Amino acid sequence: MSRKLIFCCIMLLLAGAMLTTWGAVPEVQAASLEEAIAQAPQGTDKGHIDPNAAPGYLGIPGGKQINLVLAFFWAMWVGWVFSTVGAFGGIMAGVGHISIFGLGAYAKTFKDTAPTLNKFITDSIRVSNQWLVGLSAAVSSVNYAKQKRLIVPLGLFLGLGSLLAAFLVVYTTMGKVKFSQYQGWFGLIVFVIGGFMVYEMTPKGQASKKKAKEAVKAFEAAVKQKGDITQQGVKTTRFSLASTEISFFGQTFTFSPMWAFVGGFFISAISSFIGVGGGFLYVPFLTSVVGLPMFVAAGTSALAVLISMILSIINFMIKGVTVYWIMIGVELVGIFIGSMIGPRTGKYIPEKGLKWFFIALACYVGLDYTLRGFFNIRIFG
Repeated sequence: MSRKLIFCCIMLLLAGAMLTTWGAVPEVQAASLEEAIAQAPQGTDKGHIDPNAAPGYLGIPGGKQINLVLAFFWAMWVGWVFSTVGAFGGIMAGVGHISIFGLGAYAKTFKDTAPTLNKFITDSIRVSNQWLVGLSAAVSSVNYAKQKRLIVPLGLFLGLGSLLAAFLVVYTTMGKVKFSQYQGWFGLIVFVIGGFMVYEMTPKGQASKKKAKEAVKAFEAAVKQKGDITQQGVKTTRFSLASTEISFFGQTFTFSPMWAFVGGFFISAISSFIGVGGGFLYVPFLTSVVGLPMFVAAGTSALAVLISMILSIINFMIKGVTVYWIMIGVELVGIFIGSMIGPRTGKYIPEKGLKWFFIALACYVGLDYTLRGFFNIRIFG
């Protein structure tokens, strides 16, 4: 079975699973934060709101207190991760918000006592992840474009395909997804993609990547010799909607902008559902289906993510989802710094090293969150 067919099967499987989830969740009208708080029982017990307690996350009385110093440094890490490989920034942002800052456990306390507030916090976490990824994608796109490691036509068509999906997901899932469902699907999707990336590293998965290997070899040699990588960077040699050709370090690569549009739609539908940028899906698509080297896929993924994040964030905010601006403001500063560092340091890291490192992250996060969300089993602390 070809890599393209395997990837398409994964996309269809995950999309079908998401549609099943949407259909199984009762239709409800999204409530404002004030309405969600008002519907919660008052008191000092777990899952209650104590009106006399100090405000915390989202200004909720007795809400989770966020360590802003930790938020700053975690955001730097998130920015570096995403800007280095064009993937996993949203996932790392989600890990920070859900686990490191404890917002996941906090949301779960309202599962039975105040389900509307549970869902509101879940939506807030989703769009908070997207704010971080959106800024990182913007900074990364500029930096990769300067280094000529970004295929603008491909990134644009992936991004355009994502716009409709981002719009549909926000309006069909906002206020309907319980935190346990969100966490479970978050983990399952990450875990499946981690398994796909493992396959990509096998001899069979590497068999038809001769051009990408040659381009990587030439790129790494130029970096080692401290040469000007822009001279052999991305150049569009032929453009049409049916087939576009680009060159990178002596190798030519072709892709169909129309198929990129379709791929962007499915990828954005899945990534918007779990509140991340989608780079963890764009990068396998670009390296496996299109056959690009990682050094080009990262920048191209960043541009596609940027386009989808802009619309998704706007949709969430217009519909009344709010974020904790004190936390987000601090995180955006960290994101900017990390995203400036990533493209400048990532070129010195061997491609295989980058892939194996993030495969390990995908498997760790995916398995842990899948078991927590669907079965309430914690295996990693």
